[in-house]
Amino acid sequence: MLLPHLLRAVAALLLLMVATAHAQPLPAAVNTDPARAQVTLPVPANPALPSLILIGDSTVRNGRDDGQGKGAAGQWGWGNPIAAWFDPAKVNVVNRAVGGLSSRTYMTSGHWERTLAFVKRGDIVLMQFGHNDASAVNDASRARGTLRGAGEETEEIDNLLTQQHEVVHTYGWYLRKYVADIRAKGATPVICSPIPHKQWDAQGHAKRDRDTHGGWAAAVAREQGVGFIDLNDEVARRYDALGRDAVTQLFPQTMPDEHTHTNWAGAVLNAQVVAAGLKALGDPRIAAWMKPQPPVNLQPPAREDDRPVVDAASVRDEAPRDPALPTLFLVGDSTVKSGGVHGAIGWGERIAPWFDPRKINVVNAAIGGRSSRTYFTEGRWDKVRDQLKKGDIVLVQFGHNDGGRIGDPAMKNRASAPGTGSETVEDTRPDGSKEAVHTFGWYMARYVADAKGKGATVILVSPVPHRDRWQDGRDFATFADWDRQVADANGALFMDLTLLVADGYKQIGAERVNTFFADARTHTNEDGAAFTAQRVVAGLKALPGNPLGPYFADKTVAGR
Repeated sequence: MLLPHLLRAVAALLLLMVATAHAQPLPAAVNTDPARAQVTLPVPANPALPSLILIGDSTVRNGRDDGQGKGAAGQWGWGNPIAAWFDPAKVNVVNRAVGGLSSRTYMTSGHWERTLAFVKRGDIVLMQFGHNDASAVNDASRARGTLRGAGEETEEIDNLLTQQHEVVHTYGWYLRKYVADIRAKGATPVICSPIPHKQWDAQGHAKRDRDTHGGWAAAVAREQGVGFIDLNDEVARRYDALGRDAVTQLFPQTMPDEHTHTNWAGAVLNAQVVAAGLKALGDPRIAAWMKPQPPVNLQPPAREDDRPVVDAASVRDEAPRDPALPTLFLVGDSTVKSGGVHGAIGWGERIAPWFDPRKINVVNAAIGGRSSRTYFTEGRWDKVRDQLKKGDIVLVQFGHNDGGRIGDPAMKNRASAPGTGSETVEDTRPDGSKEAVHTFGWYMARYVADAKGKGATVILVSPVPHRDRWQDGRDFATFADWDRQVADANGALFMDLTLLVADGYKQIGAERVNTFFADARTHTNEDGAAFTAQRVVAGLKALPGNPLGPYFADKTVAGR
């Protein structure tokens, strides 16, 4: 049974949603289930810790799980708020669910293979599928359906979507395959039945799913002897207790027909039920991972700050002051160079005083709103490369604008593909042209190769952390790892600026850190830029061989 104060927290969220609905019209909710999405999924923040890994569909992780820019009124999966029940110092909560997929297509799309690579002995993998399994088995749009039941029946098809021959199994078969794969890695599988829809039976009760996917999930759990959380029945019981009017407030308000995807309040309720179900399994690991007190007054994560694509015509291109001297070129985004817009200053704009101008030029070639991809495709890298000469040093920091789904208009055609490989993803640009988008690591490796070809030294730098991601967990873990891999493979240097800044923040405390930002979480002000620049210098001095050692000023500006 849920604790009373958890129920009060949900009630408070419902009251907030009702008040907001009466105060102003809510924006239209958008179903973000992708049909052919190229998504960047999180990885364990600390590989040394055990992980609670979530797999499933959009009811676990909706789109990028950001509310689609609509805050609490948007669509949210329960896999986001459930992380608040667990201590990040003891366990990674890794939400690898993907919207729009079924138990079958999560496997056939390759997402399971990539997720399984992170699963290790001692982990727990929690699965919830079913909402998309009732779709068509074979069509030209999604071809994601599974056969009904939990038996061994199969159907051979020539998949109209993938153009591949495929043997399709039952829903229960795919669950058993997940269980077997997880156990083979020494991890523990747990099955959830799918959350209920916002639908009612003839008696006015929330509809249960005992005869289809909910019942089949329970049957597989019993047969395989694995932990089972009857999320479908338990949430439906909460719906019955709350009543129709209150339940309606758990779903986006401007789409009366939306019966599957909850808003933030609904996601919190579902997360409470999942957390209680996990604890009830009696696994001592789960008890050790969970926080002593469940969270209250949960709020959705802070929205990403606006990251406009800066008009290149408004930015003056810098050039080396003295061509006879070596030059330190800074390449990056608005966290390196913001130009004072809305009070934001990048660390690259406050680093020059640390260097002796008689010995080295410092050229800040960063520009706001760019990613590793767009800095390259716009030709901005060509301008830097053409100025390079032997003895120069290039510092490259990207990542803030590289995440997200390729093809999502919100990403403004700047997302790069995840990883460091040679694979590409086709993207359609606003003018209708096609672009082969490379991986983040491909672009970074290209910068390294071009600069080294001119006799320059290259330093790859992980992104500065967000204001809300330095105390718990590890910000930009994947980008730091990709930077390190590229540096090691291509003869460049690597600096983990994310951790350098986070460690500095921990030394001075949250109260002071909160004064360092010009917006909610991304861009620093004058004081924040100066602090980050100081951490960059500390990182540069610690690099193997100290390549910039001869160029530092004897004394920095007063007060630094």
